[in-house]
Amino acid sequence: MGRKFFGTDGIRGRTNEGVMTAATAMRVGQAAGRHFLRGDHRHRVVIGKDTRLSGYMMESALVAGFTSVGMDVVMTGPLPTPAIALLARELRADLGVMISASHNPFEDNGIKLFGPDGFKLSDQDEMAIETAIQTDQELAPSGDIGRARRIEDARGRYIHAVKASLPEHIRFDSLKIVVDCANGAAYEVTPSAIWELGARVITLGVNPNGRNINDGVGSTSLAALKQAVIAEGADIGIALDGDADRLIVIDEKGQTVDGDQIMALIATQMAQSGKLKGGGIVATVMSNLGLERYLESQGLTLERSKVGDRYVLEKMRAGGFNVGGEQSGHMIMLDHATTGDGTIAALQVLGALVQSGKKASELLHMFDPVPQLLKNVRYSGASPLDNAAVQQVIANAEAELAGKGRLVIRASGTEPLIRVMAEGDDAEQVHAVVDRICDAVEKAV
Repeated sequence: MGRKFFGTDGIRGRTNEGVMTAATAMRVGQAAGRHFLRGDHRHRVVIGKDTRLSGYMMESALVAGFTSVGMDVVMTGPLPTPAIALLARELRADLGVMISASHNPFEDNGIKLFGPDGFKLSDQDEMAIETAIQTDQELAPSGDIGRARRIEDARGRYIHAVKASLPEHIRFDSLKIVVDCANGAAYEVTPSAIWELGARVITLGVNPNGRNINDGVGSTSLAALKQAVIAEGADIGIALDGDADRLIVIDEKGQTVDGDQIMALIATQMAQSGKLKGGGIVATVMSNLGLERYLESQGLTLERSKVGDRYVLEKMRAGGFNVGGEQSGHMIMLDHATTGDGTIAALQVLGALVQSGKKASELLHMFDPVPQLLKNVRYSGASPLDNAAVQQVIANAEAELAGKGRLVIRASGTEPLIRVMAEGDDAEQVHAVVDRICDAVEKAV
């Protein structure tokens, strides 16, 4: 059965178009609320959001949907996605909801759902809700309509939780850190948490106005952070995305440190201290071959999953791993959080920096990446991957790279894009292969 609403990371789209309307959000609230009305206790949902202009509209619509089926609502205001997962468990809620389109521009928005255990919903739960959205739900009797309230201490609860992920003796007094919050959900909590641990903090992307989330700042727009790190003579820069579930680092030389390098560092540190579980980590098919080779040299394994942090998490839980993530910066550390948490990952990196006494450029470049190239081709209508000519070009490329590299072709789960990635020891060959496939896809489009 095809999906109309849910993609790889909840429901996402351009606001007031397609699936991302107030009317749909209300139906999502009704459908998800009915799905989680289990047991005879008073039912509760926690709703958070990032800083998008449309967040108010979507929040109000979801509140109307949940309360109409008899579920109480607790609203937190702007908070990172992992904070909502945390609060869903802490408040004994039946459901957590994050209103965010992550790293997308402000015109987009999305709805992410978490179960009472703080984990993203299973495919089965999503499919049940998907079906229910398209049918009218039974409303609560007048006397059983839910209540809604805001809580004022949500930020403090989250700051306390992320600081608890570090040993108490670790402080950041020696560090000067540029923190880029993408004008998004973490604009208050992440700089505060790092400052409370003693660091000198310079901030970027902490003045949201509803329209500037991810606009020239954050983990997908690193130029401003690189410039600030160099200009301020900072020890390190950290960049979050709009909902703060991913992290990219900039070292003191202005060089980018992606999720693969961060995972390599965290895995190495935890393996040395005997805290790494599963004998390795989980990453997606997009992670660099250099990461896999590095881990093998350390006696560790790399298990690969489909793209999407939910699939990383599924494989982690199935295999008993406690560290996983994506090259794009999602870092999942199950000892501390149930989903990707950019702030917790940043604290682990900063803690390692303090303990090592090294510069970020020395500590954070754990391996030499294999030449890798990713290009996106936008399309409309049917997927060009079904085109026979495109399939033939891909088959030829796979044969050419056999034994010398990897090829990953996939449709984005959040945007109408075909993502073409190749890697191998020969950079020229990698570029040629990607260009040929992109040309074929564009012709098919």
